[in-house]
Amino acid sequence: MTVEGALGVALVDYESGMSLGSVGGSGELDLEVAAAANAEVIRAKKRALEALKIDDAIEDILITLDRQYHLIRLLSRGGSQLFLYLALDRSRANLALARHTLRGVDHDLSL
Repeated sequence: MTVEGALGVALVDYESGMSLGSVGGSGELDLEVAAAANAEVIRAKKRALEALKIDDAIEDILITLDRQYHLIRLLSRGGSQLFLYLALDRSRANLALARHTLRGVDHDLSL
């Protein structure tokens, strides 16, 4: 997967917060820490949907920072507890294209 402006990407189990694999990252972006933290974001959002009695599935979550975008894409397989996490440099990334690319990876990924 090639995405302009990508800082790192990881495949993560959101129940455990463990990264199953990652590419990229740096001293500024620890993908292991980010994987665990974003797993908590998903669990919190799922609890919120349940409390609100919203019977719908999370497709993706976008977090915008001053200099970065963080995309969280839950995999669409029934019962999957996995997500793709993509961190982007906001000055170099095309957010729409990055979301489209993650959607394609989700569709093409075989587990």
